Amino acid sequence: MEHSSEQIHRAVAAALTPAPAGSLYTVLEPRGAICPEHGGYTSKGTRYTVGRGREIWTPCPECAELRRAEEREAAEADRLTRERARMEEMLGRAAIPVRFIGRSFDNYTADVPAQRAALTAARDYAENFSRHAHSGESLLMLGKAGTGKSHLAAAILQAIMPAHCGMYTTAADVIEMVRETWRRDSEKSQARVLHLLTTVPLLVIDEVGVQYGTESEQNTMFQIIDRRYRDRRPLILMANLQPTELQALLGDRIFDRLREVSKVVGFEWDSYRPQARRES
Repeated sequence: MEHSSEQIHRAVAAALTPAPAGSLYTVLEPRGAICPEHGGYTSKGTRYTVGRGREIWTPCPECAELRRAEEREAAEADRLTRERARMEEMLGRAAIPVRFIGRSFDNYTADVPAQRAALTAARDYAENFSRHAHSGESLLMLGKAGTGKSHLAAAILQAIMPAHCGMYTTAADVIEMVRETWRRDSEKSQARVLHLLTTVPLLVIDEVGVQYGTESEQNTMFQIIDRRYRDRRPLILMANLQPTELQALLGDRIFDRLREVSKVVGFEWDSYRPQARRES
């Protein structure tokens, strides 16, 4: 049986046309309603014909907006809770000493030009850490004890979270972590410890120079610094030493690599720990 082109066009149009809304539901005439809290309002209704059928009327718009606001507030509170939990986890992984948690750029004492220069260098390093993470640019914080090196390093670690995770340790702890793997009953291998220290996005090593500086300790530090140097992973290293003293302690091989990729920040003002003790 042949069909005319007009019949074919009508059949195609009918197939592409959605079923009328009235076949599933009917829009009812708006009616007045009263909310116990907000008074009168206009409610819009829809009668659904599917199944047993039912009518649904819009609630008080002010009540609906309050519910939406409560849902947004609850969602934001949940987000903040999850964010705090994530930050606490990252702080735990970063191993920042409790004394330095909460230290920031804003609560760092910067009364003299040299202090302000150190603060600026630390703040700039944190703000541009994505670039440093790519290039491997590091920081050497060198100078007198009690001048805020650890404060600024902790501030950097906390400022780059949660986008980047870092780890705070001391030179003595690095040596101890490696030495513990030498014990027969150790659950960690030296390779595993070195992998952690060489792959964390930012490694902060404090108190360089406190360790004895034996050949074994120099080799351990060299492995860590050399691997991070080759893999372009940034490092913050702090010492109560001058550059020449650090070079003598670590050796020319390590120091040459550090000097090539690091910005040196000097801390040459007097310690503010005695003043802090007087004020406490």
